Amino acid sequence: MKPLNLIALLLFLGGAVWALTRSDRAVREIQNAYFSAMTPFLKSGSELETRARAFLQETKHSKELEAELETLRPELGRLRLYENRCRTLEEENAQLRHALDFKKATHFEVVASRVIRRNPSTWWQTVEIDAGSKRGVGTQLAVLSNDGLVGKIDRIDNGGERSSVLLLTDEKCQVSAWVEGSPEVGILSGQRGGFDGDPVLRLRFLSPNAAVRPGQRVFTTGRGGIFQANILLGEILSVEKGALDSEALVRPSVNFADLGAVFVVLSADS
Repeated sequence: MKPLNLIALLLFLGGAVWALTRSDRAVREIQNAYFSAMTPFLKSGSELETRARAFLQETKHSKELEAELETLRPELGRLRLYENRCRTLEEENAQLRHALDFKKATHFEVVASRVIRRNPSTWWQTVEIDAGSKRGVGTQLAVLSNDGLVGKIDRIDNGGERSSVLLLTDEKCQVSAWVEGSPEVGILSGQRGGFDGDPVLRLRFLSPNAAVRPGQRVFTTGRGGIFQANILLGEILSVEKGALDSEALVRPSVNFADLGAVFVVLSADS
């Protein structure tokens, strides 16, 4: 045994023998003094023990929650898939209701279809729809939405299952148009290049002193044999008058940024 340990043992034994040889009153006083001196340390130890137990319990609870979360994550993923599917079905149902309302309100014989593909590089020029020659669709037929003229069929693809639509926002799609509340007639078309925001159309070849103003609506005249008469095209935004003719900028009535259900006009009732 090391000398230091031996000395400590001898002192402890000596103190114990000395305490035992004292009177009962002295022993109690010694005990009281000892416990008074040790009480703060005992309390501190008890508080540390309580905190340690609480920490361990919280850690255990956190691990249980983490395990439960890992179990629920696949179920949460499935619920999100169901939610997305329900939203898709709601949108499709809304489009079908609009299609039924459109067929009831129009005098045209139409084929309802959906936009299934858009190329970002030709976003304002063409779209692809899920109707082709197998459903009676041919080239140079007008394409409408609930809000007005969308464009015309310019190509049948995929063995007659699909078609390509040339949009009104393309400069190659030109429409004979008249302005509501005026005698003005001109040619409406898209503009070359892209758009920073919503697309704007150009109505050209109006008279030099065209009596048109912002807010007036623009419709098809029916001339040319492709687009039926009195289909809504848009609304006048501004007018620029010139020496030989005038031009107007037109906001399209159709939301070309978000095309869903469209209708190919097969024929029009007289």
